[in-house]
Amino acid sequence: MTEPQTENSPALEEASRELRAAVHDAQVAFDCIALGDLDRAHTHALTAKVAADAAVTALAAELGHPNLGHPNLGQPGQPENP
Repeated sequence: MTEPQTENSPALEEASRELRAAVHDAQVAFDCIALGDLDRAHTHALTAKVAADAAVTALAAELGHPNLGHPNLGQPGQPENP
């Protein structure tokens, strides 16, 4: 797999790191399911989701859309600033 060109942007470098972590955790979760270790699969699936969410937030910041990483902001019952 080739490394993306991040043009020295800290947000893009962070998004790339988080996506690599998400891929790793998703693969571990997949392998754990195959081995029947569902508790460990669940843990790694959750950490993959957190890493993917962090990548979305970093990309939103790079694009200048700070609320893009938090789609529920501004909705009734949701805080204005996380």
